[in-house]
Amino acid sequence: MGLFNAIMSLSGAIDTDVIEDERMARHTSYRIGGRAALFITCHSYHALRRCVDVLTRERVPWVIVGKGSNLLVSDSGYSGAVITLGREFSRTVLAEDGVTLTVGAGVILARLVNEALTKGLSGLEFAVGIPGTVGGAVSMNAGLRDAWVGSLIEDVVTYKPGEGIRHYAHDDVAWGYRECGIPGDEIILEATFRLAPGEKSDIRATMERHLARRRRTQPVGSASCGSVFRNPPGGSVGAMVEECGLKGFSVGGAEVSPVHANFIVNNGTATARDVTAVIQHVRKQVKETYGVELKPEVKFLGF
Repeated sequence: MGLFNAIMSLSGAIDTDVIEDERMARHTSYRIGGRAALFITCHSYHALRRCVDVLTRERVPWVIVGKGSNLLVSDSGYSGAVITLGREFSRTVLAEDGVTLTVGAGVILARLVNEALTKGLSGLEFAVGIPGTVGGAVSMNAGLRDAWVGSLIEDVVTYKPGEGIRHYAHDDVAWGYRECGIPGDEIILEATFRLAPGEKSDIRATMERHLARRRRTQPVGSASCGSVFRNPPGGSVGAMVEECGLKGFSVGGAEVSPVHANFIVNNGTATARDVTAVIQHVRKQVKETYGVELKPEVKFLGF
């Protein structure tokens, strides 16, 4: 059996931690999700390459996951391997120019924002409060309507299974709203950001303004995946859902947030089935009212 062979090959491997039947609710901001057959942490590039080679050889499906901040995992779990990036991918290095930071894909975005503040570097203030890892932020070009991660990136390094390391300069990548042009079959390993010198007091004040706005307009502290749907061109999903009278609409423990209608929160007992039922109802109502087909921003695993 492929899964058994994969476990035998990877258990005890250097720089590799393997857990069987791991509850994914422990690894998502939704706090929802069944068990993954394997949960693997790779602490180095060589461990990652070996892990992917073994899983591919044994025909075990796999997926890369950061902090699970934009992920809904099925109640029945995932029959493949969930891979996360560990130690070697959790480093930041400041270049001699004092403004260029090379950051591992496993670095928590909040840590990077605070590190930039500590070093007196401006540019990432808008990202304060955005959950997840740098790898996830790059892959979805995280940000606001007028500021996004991709605008600060000089270089991205990826691993293409079966081929090796690839480099992308900023202009090699098509940066779009909540997406980037890096091929989906490549694993982001690190990104290089060019920031600007700034006064720490000014940087901190800007961060505090962004954070205050998030706390005022979003259900900060609630279990959610962030924005559920992408905003359509020139439109606001939150406004459309609210105008459909769906704030507070719930199925089981999943509820359209009364604070922001583009958030579906887990009130403590929600299942993935509850969340998908709310998503389907919202999409149906918005389609009937506005003729707009909402596109989910949340990623689904195990469905």
